[in-house]
Amino acid sequence: MSAPSPATPRRSRPVMPWLAPTAFGGMVVAMAVAVACAPRQSPAGPAAPAGPSAPANPAPTGSHAPLVRGEASGRLDRDRLALIAIDGKAAAPAVTATGAWVIEEQGGRASLVRGSGGEPWRVEQRGGLLRIAGEGNDATPWREGPFVARPAAGESHLRFGNRRYRGELIFTPTDTGILVVNRVPIEDYLRGVVPIEIGTRQAGDLAAIEAQTIAARSYSYMRVPTDGAQQPARGWHMTGSVQHQVYAGMDVEHPVVNQAIDATAGLVLRYGGLIVDAPYFSSCGGRTAGPREAWRDVRDEPYLQPVDDIDPRTGRAYCDLSPRNHWEAEFDASRLREVVRRALQTAGARDPRPAAVQGLEVGTRTPSGRAATLVLHTDRGTVTVPARDIRAVLSDARGAILASTYFSVDRESRTRGQLTAVTLRGAGNGHGVGMCQWGAIGRARAGIDARAILRHYYPGTVVGFAD
Repeated sequence: MSAPSPATPRRSRPVMPWLAPTAFGGMVVAMAVAVACAPRQSPAGPAAPAGPSAPANPAPTGSHAPLVRGEASGRLDRDRLALIAIDGKAAAPAVTATGAWVIEEQGGRASLVRGSGGEPWRVEQRGGLLRIAGEGNDATPWREGPFVARPAAGESHLRFGNRRYRGELIFTPTDTGILVVNRVPIEDYLRGVVPIEIGTRQAGDLAAIEAQTIAARSYSYMRVPTDGAQQPARGWHMTGSVQHQVYAGMDVEHPVVNQAIDATAGLVLRYGGLIVDAPYFSSCGGRTAGPREAWRDVRDEPYLQPVDDIDPRTGRAYCDLSPRNHWEAEFDASRLREVVRRALQTAGARDPRPAAVQGLEVGTRTPSGRAATLVLHTDRGTVTVPARDIRAVLSDARGAILASTYFSVDRESRTRGQLTAVTLRGAGNGHGVGMCQWGAIGRARAGIDARAILRHYYPGTVVGFAD
């Protein structure tokens, strides 16, 4: 990670390489979109940065002191606008709204469609051109994109892909389909992120939800510029998938989560005065990990050091309430051969053929006790898998990666010197870096507030306003 250029000073810490965006749907899109701070409009654990999420079960509302007394009203005078890619290869995407809405050329050069709500219109593509088509033969002339759909009334919201969205939708032609981007204030974006990432289980979890909100807001501010001067080359700042933060629009919003977002409006994590990246994940199994334990080509950060997560009252991990905090994974001879093929393929072998496995062991361990290397002894030689690839190499038959690298070999079966079955026993779920979401829930239920939760998982950080 390099420091900001002296010619372009920033108030935020540079984006960490392991959290930097990659191509969405295998494409790179250039799009000129103005992203500017604007008055906030009406109202928003992860194998990418966040890891698997806790389940989102509805929670009853309850009394809880706001994190910032007398400051938070749920609205910001100025809020950054985020560009969230929600579909990278759409074919003739349909869009409608819950009330009055319009579709215009980018920049408002021409109004193409005005609707009253409910009537669907398709965005069609021919080469680099777009048009809007309705029922029957209704269609606009072919024009250069992008096209922008926006509400034309205060209570109207756009609908795309069976989901409602706040803000605007931008449609851009690409070589692989139509890129669909939701342009939305960050505070509203969070309303569609936090319920998915940590869930809304009960009123006693509110401190954990506040901590999750602040972490997610910090993560977002690292990727969204303060003004429109920095245009994202791909046409978006983040995707709505696990590649960044899972985002599902308005339909997942929940009163308890909205309460947490309103109570923490504009608050982020800072270290040494700079906004920081704040990765998080589902459960740690009792101890979190450092960045270099999970990702390649990164440096450890002082606020992302491994920390113990044991409840002193019980001697058990705070995240033990997670239904997936303890797990087993079984591999028969066929799956073990496939593990070897994936390991060779990941290492760049020209002939990644399967091989019979004679032994499987954890070679070395990281400072937090996770597997740093996995060693496979085969009838064709020995293969060593580094930590960053272990979870993918040990994917199950459906392609789901291993829950974590916090495991040991529990049982083995052999026939004629070859492994016929192996059982791994592990703890935790996710990459292990940053905030343990289920641990945060456990701490909230123990009466620990959001600031203390964040101080534990991100040592040395303080909570403060972003701008």
